[in-house]
Amino acid sequence: MSFKKLITKALALLLLSAVFGPPAQAQVGASSSYNQVDSTQRQDLRVLQKIAEQFVQVQSNGIAGTGTVNVIIEPLDSRLSLVACPAPQAFLPNGGRLWGKTSIGVKCNAPSPWTIYMRATVQVMSQYIVVAAPLAQGQTIGPNNIAKVTGDLSNLPPGILTDESQALGRIANISLMTGIPLRQDALRSNRVVQQGQTVRIVSTGQGFQITTEGRALNNAGEGEMVQAKTPTGQVVSGVARSGGIVEINY
Repeated sequence: MSFKKLITKALALLLLSAVFGPPAQAQVGASSSYNQVDSTQRQDLRVLQKIAEQFVQVQSNGIAGTGTVNVIIEPLDSRLSLVACPAPQAFLPNGGRLWGKTSIGVKCNAPSPWTIYMRATVQVMSQYIVVAAPLAQGQTIGPNNIAKVTGDLSNLPPGILTDESQALGRIANISLMTGIPLRQDALRSNRVVQQGQTVRIVSTGQGFQITTEGRALNNAGEGEMVQAKTPTGQVVSGVARSGGIVEINY
């Protein structure tokens, strides 16, 4: 082949390459399309955060009474890659609580099972009862002894009273300083039945009522359980009522 023909053939090949480009460009395009499809099969982590938040809001409904529940779910690590789930389910792990610092689980059953746990903070903002004036042991609680304040119940010990009716008329088991939150175990009911006292036992059932006397075997406040012995020696249990009454319902 002459030198002139070789030059002509080389120019033709360069022209074709400039117009159509190298075949490798099509392979790069195909690889990019595959990655895009794969990313659409990954779970949106923001959806899981929302599901966990809604779960806590529903489960804690009523905990705060007239107060409010604030839920803070910490975002998941953006590098976490999960297969997309059509119906993720939130749950409370064993031993978990809907109070203060906690964790909420979210799981997927199909098509590819997985389970994750999200850190959460649940604030329960509500009114609760505190001591307004110092209380001595054995003192009966009156309106001037207590006050209402608002705060985060999740930062307080369990059993805090949230309504004045839970405290009024009850007796302090221990001495309490001003500002101390009132707990159920710090108070007891005013005794309406004294051990050894003669009581009236009222037994009520469908279509009948029987009244007899007896002797109380223990102290009891209004609505508490008390045992009494009848003149025949039988020991019965009932609910203590004011006026020295032991109420038994059949």
